[in-house]
Parts: sequence; structure tokens; C-alpha cells
Amino acid sequence: MDDSVKIKICGITLKEEIDSLIRLNVEYAGFVVFFEKSRRNNTLEKAAELVKYLKEKSDTIKAVAVTVSPTLSQVIEIENAGFHILQVHGALLSNVKENCHLPIYRAFNVDSREKSKLSEILNDKKISGIVLDGAVAGSGNTFSWDRFKDFNRKDKEYVLAGGLNPENVGKAIKLLKPNVVDVSSGVEYDDKLKKGKDLEKIDKFVKAVRSLN
Repeated sequence: MDDSVKIKICGITLKEEIDSLIRLNVEYAGFVVFFEKSRRNNTLEKAAELVKYLKEKSDTIKAVAVTVSPTLSQVIEIENAGFHILQVHGALLSNVKENCHLPIYRAFNVDSREKSKLSEILNDKKISGIVLDGAVAGSGNTFSWDRFKDFNRKDKEYVLAGGLNPENVGKAIKLLKPNVVDVSSGVEYDDKLKKGKDLEKIDKFVKAVRSLN
């Protein structure tokens, strides 16, 4: 069994970013869809084009549709666009959960006080993975890692997100032992007006993770 930590680069919007992920053998690419508030949002048409490009270039990287409270009709469109995994922030509607044909990764904002929600996620057989994230998804802020040093993810794929960057990801892996580390803000340009990912930061992030494997 391979115990090496996998990498997910989230908030992909450009083909050149996909090329970088392929070159670096990253395992997951995250695409924000149906969430116009995010500056990383893709129209579904654009996301489908990017996923098609990814699949033509790589048969190993999984495309993750990152959503907020998606409707069933949106999930059907996501499935038709060729995504491999559905990641859900916000509400997970019962009809979405029951009718989705993709593995579902459920995001949990650690600084929320809904401990019962965390237990519910971990005990739900329809959910394949749990994404531990900061209080505000996409904010680039970490949560209190010490609270989750002995986190029992049960049978779920454990994805660690929230404020990771090339400088702190090594410490996070040693302390929390996730299956996957998930980064978005931490590999973007220091100049926030500049859109897209900083490919040099992606390279540094991947090297920091691989050095521990």
C-alpha cells in the first residue's frame, strides 16, 4: 500500500496550470464551478473544456468539481462534464447525495461549532472523503491543527486544506498525517490582483510534500 501523501491543487482556471500539474505528477486538480463569488470560479463550459484537456494529457490526475450547496441539476451537469469527484461545501442536499454517481468529498469548516456535523460526515457511507478546511474556505487561513493531531478519519479519504503553503505544508503533514494536502491561495501570486496560480509556488509546494514521501 502506498502511504505517500497526495497533492491537490485547487482553483485551477488555465491550461498552463494543468500542464504544470501534469509535469509535477500531482494527483488531483480542483475546479470551482457554480460559485460566482469566487475569483477562481469557472463557467461549466470552461470547466468542461479544462477537464477535457486534462484527460487528453493525463490518465492519472483526478478532476474535482468544487461546489457550494449544489443542486441535483448542477451535479448532473458536473457528471456530464467528465469530473471524477464532487467536493461539496455548504449544504449537501439529500437528493444530491442519493443520486450522485461520483465519489463525494464533504468539506468541514473546522472553526464552526457543529461537532455533530463532523460526526455525521464521518458516519455517512455515501461520503468518500472529508476535507478539513479553515473557517472560511478559500481565505488562505489555517485552523488550529493541534485539535486534530489524533483525528480519526475512519474509512474516509482525509484531505487537509486551509492556509497551506510551501513553507508550512511539511509541518502540517508531520502533525496531522492526511492522505491528501489541498492548496489554492498558498500557490497564488503575492499580488492578489494577478489572477491564476504562481507556477513557481506550485513547484515549491510539490517539492516540499515529495521531500517527505
